Amino acid sequence: MGSLTATVAPPAGSNVILWFRTFRAIAGSGFRRYSTYRQAAVAGVVTNCVFGFLRCYVLLAAVGAAGTVAGYDRAQLATFVWMGQGLLAVILLWGWTDLADRIRTGEVAADLLRPVHPVTSYLAADLGRAGYAALARLLPPVLVGPLFFPVHVPQRWATWPLFVLSALVAVLLCFGCRYLVNATAYWLHDVRGPVILWTLVSGVLTGLYFPLRFLPEWLQLLLWLGTPFPSLLQTPLDVLVERDPTGTQLALVAVQLGWTVLVLATCRLVQRRAERRLVVQGG
Repeated sequence: MGSLTATVAPPAGSNVILWFRTFRAIAGSGFRRYSTYRQAAVAGVVTNCVFGFLRCYVLLAAVGAAGTVAGYDRAQLATFVWMGQGLLAVILLWGWTDLADRIRTGEVAADLLRPVHPVTSYLAADLGRAGYAALARLLPPVLVGPLFFPVHVPQRWATWPLFVLSALVAVLLCFGCRYLVNATAYWLHDVRGPVILWTLVSGVLTGLYFPLRFLPEWLQLLLWLGTPFPSLLQTPLDVLVERDPTGTQLALVAVQLGWTVLVLATCRLVQRRAERRLVVQGG
């Protein structure tokens, strides 16, 4: 009996240029796929804006007469909230179970026979999705927030490119985390438990519900170095609002990069182990 593998030899004569063309084509298909759901995008924008108002008023109430809380002033907190509402759709913490669904139905066998590794293929499609979300879901909250609240505009020239880099790394890291959650279907077949756990934990530990800087310093350090969660949302937002000096910003992004490399490498390892399990089960 032949075995299924995600390491099928690429076509003869393939090179780096061909690989990039393939990656770009898959990313383009991801962009086109999500751009067809225009009504869902509008509904998502409205929801994000409503929650933006709720979160912003709650956090501004925490500032009170002091003017600052946990190192944030009122404008920084407003920027933190509204940019976070936009980034939420770009990074996409929840709602992706494509891989788990294909594992459950057995359609993943077709993915393993393609010349593109599943991790690479799904990553390219997710980058296309993130590109569309940056246009359709990120911009509206960013434009609505300043109409009602004073926001923080970065003062240091290095902040903008560093924020873009941090946001891109967060997209890659979040994809890796979601891929690992989906890959549990190779062993569990039903991923509702891991998905629910991921939903509950990620919302709290990424800084979506409240800035993690509200926590004790020892707990902040434990979360940043011991888990990838703060690197998904808290780090890009802290970079944008310039809560820390440039050196600390660079260190936070370096931690992001380290977690991203580790998680994506783990995705490859888990995929390889999963292929062996599929062979044991008969392919």
